[in-house]
Amino acid sequence: MHAIDRMRRAGEFLERFGIDDAIREAELIVAHCLKRDRTALYKDNPIISEEQEEQLTAFLIRRSKREPIHYILGYVEFYGLKIKVGQGVLIPRPETELLVEEAIRTVTSYKLQVTNKNKGSSLITPHSLLNILDLCTGSGCVTLALARAFPDAYVYGTDTSEIAINYAKENAKINGITNVTFLKGNLFEPIAQLITHHPSLITFNLIISNPPYIRRDEIKNLRPEIKDWEPVEALDGGEDGLGYYRIIIPEAKNYLKEGGYLMFELGIGQADSVRKMVEDPGFTDILLIKDYAGIERILRAKLGIL
Repeated sequence: MHAIDRMRRAGEFLERFGIDDAIREAELIVAHCLKRDRTALYKDNPIISEEQEEQLTAFLIRRSKREPIHYILGYVEFYGLKIKVGQGVLIPRPETELLVEEAIRTVTSYKLQVTNKNKGSSLITPHSLLNILDLCTGSGCVTLALARAFPDAYVYGTDTSEIAINYAKENAKINGITNVTFLKGNLFEPIAQLITHHPSLITFNLIISNPPYIRRDEIKNLRPEIKDWEPVEALDGGEDGLGYYRIIIPEAKNYLKEGGYLMFELGIGQADSVRKMVEDPGFTDILLIKDYAGIERILRAKLGIL
């Protein structure tokens, strides 16, 4: 059978199981099994071999059981990176690319301010180097995107999941990014241990996090691809979805440089609550940024004045 006909039949098969955007997913699966991009499939319309058909059928059956498409393919594209994913690690979302975009803009502006402030000085110290911390790093997608954007920075990612940390380390190798350190542990705990052994370290110019923020009682209402497959610990933000923000915000003051930034991805309807939490510890220049759907998705705050 030729590829175009097989994509059509695969799309019809997935539609019967309630898969959203079944045609596009059929194209992804066929392209992956044939190791060609979508354009080449339509241009060349190659014949599918018996071996390719066996793999394709197996993938379609897995998808019909609502296993996430990116677990089946084994990777997701994120901000120009190829991020390996599988069971036990959260799949990066498109809205998290907005978090990275805003973080890059913020750090670029921060570096410019520091340069202008220190203009004429040739003194470089460990404290003037750029340090970034990503809490709840998961697959490492945010950590790696920032490390690639700022190759002169030291970028750290922490996560409680050993599975996630292993994926993050592998993704660093896959993408050839070396200025990262992934540490297993709860939020700031691995950083506190580093400071114990290396007192000259570590304060950060940016602390960023896309923490679990789903209300616990809402998890059961999520799509099967999420609630039945993705790790619940990467989704569960506590009874009101705000548990991680309550822990991170007051602690962040102990690890940020003066004039450093704290950034979060937010769940729907959480902006006002998290903003109030940030106001209490004395952060300034609090900014809320909407995503492409008009949802207040990103919060940024500065510690003191640079």
